[in-house]
Amino acid sequence: MMSLIKGKLGIGTAPLGNMFRDVPEDEARQTLETAWDLGIRYFDTAPLYGAGLAELRVGEFLSQHNRDDYFLSTKVGRVIEDETEEKEGMFQYGRKNKVTTDYSEDAIKRSVEQSLERLKTDRLDFVYVHDVSPDYHGDDWVTQFDIARKGAFRVLSRLREEGVIKKWGLGVNRTEPIELAMELEEAHPDISLQATHYTLLNHDHALLKLMPRALEKDMKIVVGAPFNSGVLVGGSHFDYGDIPEEIASKANRIKQIAEKHGVSVKAAALQFSMAHPAVAAVIPGSTRPEHIKEDVAASKEDIPSDFWDELRDQNLVSPRAPLPIDQKV
Repeated sequence: MMSLIKGKLGIGTAPLGNMFRDVPEDEARQTLETAWDLGIRYFDTAPLYGAGLAELRVGEFLSQHNRDDYFLSTKVGRVIEDETEEKEGMFQYGRKNKVTTDYSEDAIKRSVEQSLERLKTDRLDFVYVHDVSPDYHGDDWVTQFDIARKGAFRVLSRLREEGVIKKWGLGVNRTEPIELAMELEEAHPDISLQATHYTLLNHDHALLKLMPRALEKDMKIVVGAPFNSGVLVGGSHFDYGDIPEEIASKANRIKQIAEKHGVSVKAAALQFSMAHPAVAAVIPGSTRPEHIKEDVAASKEDIPSDFWDELRDQNLVSPRAPLPIDQKV
């Protein structure tokens, strides 16, 4: 199933929903065209990204190509309303449509129908239940998870049986919801998107339970935000927020070792996440065509084993983490 995802590299399209800035249409189109021309065939999106804007842009572009030639995933848990409102935060430059968070059965059906329309397709490869997680819902996340268990999980299981979707799982920034979902008797997620917690910069927690359990359950992991919102590659955010001092320090140490060995940090970050056997794909996001070119080149860059050895020696990567050099032995 995953053989078409060349080098395990896909593209995340949150930035194409005008995340943090107003992205011109031609720039968004060129970004998607560049990804396609360089062989990327996995596109991930979500209704949340600009209140449907990213899905509209992705759908318009992919409608020009044969549906069997690419993998497409989106998310459920947010319904886009006709009502409009003033926006703030990450997607203040997106569409003005009100976004309602709802994991119930009826909302999931509406969400899937809306996404199919915006994406101009009759089927989805993967669908992720979006942000049913502590970082979005605080202490209420378990209640929201239970709503999703009775609503979203059942609907997506039925749609999988009907062939509308191939596989489903969770799309979250924390590991706990995926770990909980894997233990349910009545639900069987096939693939989940885990953003920010299996990266070169932050992976210790995921290695304790999530990744080994995913292997046991034969559930694939898609790694989102492999650069932790940019901090690893000189950006101004860490996990969609400000950069804590200790994170800046760790990122700088990695950068110094990379420079010493003539390695690009982007290559190290992408190849680190790709190296785990549970990982089906890694999906950095961008709105800059030149960044897509960098990502593709970085995924193929030859990284000397001495670099990985030094990261291990300096305790900058866990001794439990599979590395590209382990695959060459």
